Formats: sequence, structure tokens, C-alpha cells
Amino acid sequence: MGVSYRWVIVAVGALMSCVAIGAMFSLAIFQEPIATATGWSHVGIASAMTLNFIVMGFGGFLWGAASDRFGPRAVVLIGSVLLGLALVLASRAETLLQFQLTYGVLVGLAASAFFAPMIAATTAWFDEHRGLAVSLVSAGMGVAPMTISPFARWLISAYDWRPAMLIIGIASWVLLVPAALLVRRPPAETADADTGFAAEGARPQLSKVFRSPQFIVLGLTFFACCAAHSGPIFHMVNYATICGIAPMAAVSIYSVEGLAGLGGRLLYGSLADRIGVKPVLVAGLLVQAAALVAYLFVSQLGEFYALAIVFGSAYGGVMPLYAVLAREYFGQRIIGTVLGAATMLSSLGMAFGPLIGGWIFDTFANYSWLFIGSAMVGLGAAAIALAFPPLARQKPQPAFGMVP
Repeated sequence: MGVSYRWVIVAVGALMSCVAIGAMFSLAIFQEPIATATGWSHVGIASAMTLNFIVMGFGGFLWGAASDRFGPRAVVLIGSVLLGLALVLASRAETLLQFQLTYGVLVGLAASAFFAPMIAATTAWFDEHRGLAVSLVSAGMGVAPMTISPFARWLISAYDWRPAMLIIGIASWVLLVPAALLVRRPPAETADADTGFAAEGARPQLSKVFRSPQFIVLGLTFFACCAAHSGPIFHMVNYATICGIAPMAAVSIYSVEGLAGLGGRLLYGSLADRIGVKPVLVAGLLVQAAALVAYLFVSQLGEFYALAIVFGSAYGGVMPLYAVLAREYFGQRIIGTVLGAATMLSSLGMAFGPLIGGWIFDTFANYSWLFIGSAMVGLGAAAIALAFPPLARQKPQPAFGMVP
């Protein structure tokens, strides 16, 4: 395997993140059709997404540790098989509890098998251009709303929600299982001699790592950031519909957010390479908070599109920066475990939004308090990010445009 194979790893990681996150977040598209067909409450259906994030959090930590120990290929292969199985079983659920267990627990467990292992694999393959590589893998999440969500909406319109979910489950097997077989370890592991925790030997003590200021600030910022945007993302389609936007057009707002997130990942990553990760992260979190407040004042499709560009680029742009910080602070040897633990905290943050948003809508018949509360949490995330300790070193990286 030559050095060029590293870009195959990037492509595989992007595909996996697109399919896994797209399948999980497609519940936002399924929510109203499921509620209409079954009579289940919005909060009951949204609680499946809350379970997704809770299980995804703990699963991400376990899968990340397993990736450090056994390698990423075995982990993502298991996740590929489990994701398709979970969606197939969820499409057959006859009660709300069955749906919550299959979609909420199994989909969350499966989706968590991809992010930390593939980010860890990518950072191992790259010494230079690491920021670009991580951003491209993470960009698969931004592509998901432009691909899986419209596909889900079309399937629901053509076949109803149960056949639609079944088809997505089968498609997950077809795409992910062969992709998982392409995952390889790099020819030589990246050295960690220049990281702050490398001096402790082959594997630094995890208890010390998790008590360090670097991890505490990383985990808390990641938690608050995701707690801020999860509810608005999940309920955006329903909110736009309430504002008078047609259902398919409302889904297109979700897609615009995803497209903006794709560009935001590359833009924010490039700026971080040039001026540093911390200032770019803080700025992105402030933009996210401002966009959340602005949603209180939009009602037309064009206004939704404009704000979706700002909001999507902000929350999408900051996401890869947490992985870059984890690699810079803790090195390659334990990045799967560290990133899995940070992702666990972020997933717990993500778990609050869908459930609270569903409760707010069922109680007040609008989403105003969701956007107000989310903006306040977003400001809190920016405040926490200001406490990031300085990096042990700053290794210059070429701009994205310099990639040969």
C-alpha cells in the first residue's frame, strides 16, 4: 500500500459518516409520517433520537477504545452489519417501545462505531495535511442531509414510512460492508514524540488524561456545543412546516444546512491551520449562537435558506476542530479512546435537544423557547472554549490549497 492509499481511507471514512449519520438523522424526516400513521406522540418518537445520542455516547467510547486495541477495520465492519439490522428491525416495530428500543438503542450503538475509529485511522495515515483529511472525513456528515434525507422523503412519499426505512437499512448493508473491508492500518504508525502526553510511555494513564485540563475543557465544550444545536437541527423541518413552508421545501432547508456544513468544515479547518484552532472554534460557537436567535425572526423560505447557510457552516465547521485538538493534545496512541470519550460527552449533549424540543412543541405548540434556550447554551460553549490550555507545540501545517 502506497502513501496514496491514505486518500482511500479518507473516502471510506466520509462515506461511512454520511450513511451512518444520515440514517440516524433521517428520523427527523420520518417523525411526522410515523406520528400520523401510528398515533404515537412527537415526544415519544423524538425520545428515540434521545436514546440514539445517549447510546451513541457510551458506544463511541467503547468503540474508540476497541479501535485502539483491535484496529478500526473490525469495529466498523461490526457497525456496518448492526446499522442495517437495526433499521430493518425498526421498520417492523409495532409499538412505540419497540421502535424506541430498535431505532433508539441499536441505531445509536451502530452509528457510534464509525466516527472515532475512522478519525483515529485517518490521523494515523496523515502527518501533513491532517486538518484537511479530518475535515473531509467529517464532511460526510454534511453530505448526509443532501443525500439520505431527500432519499428518505422520496421513499416515504412513494412507499410509506415502513418500506422506506427497510430500504434504507438494506442500502446501508450494500454500501457499508464493502467499504469496511477497505479499511487498513497505515504502513507505519505516526510518532507522538512531540505531544504533551508522549513522555509517559507507550500508553499514558487514562485516569490522568481524563482529569487533565485539556480533556475537561475539550469534553465540556463539545457537550455544550452539541446540546445547543441538536434540538434546532432535529426539529427544523417541523418548525419550517409550521411557518408555512411546504414539506419537501422544508426538507430542502435541512439539505442546505448540510451543504453549508460541508463548506464550513473546509473553511473553518483552513482558518484553524492559519490562525489557530482555539480562536476559530470560539468564533464558530458565537456565530452558531447568533444564528439560533435569528431563527425566531424568519418565516419565508428564502430567509430559512440564508440562515441555514450561516447556521450549517458554523455547527458543521467547528465539529472537526475537536478531533484536531484531541490529536494535538494527546497524540495518536490513545486518540480513539480520548475522542470516543469526548464524543460520549457530545452525544449526551445531543440527547437533550430532540427530547426537550418535542416537549416544548407538545406543551406550547411552538419552538420559540427551544431556540432561545439553545442560543444561551451556545454562548456557554463559547465561554468554556476560552479556557482551552495552550497546545504543547504548534507544528506549522500547509494551507489546504498546497496539497499536491
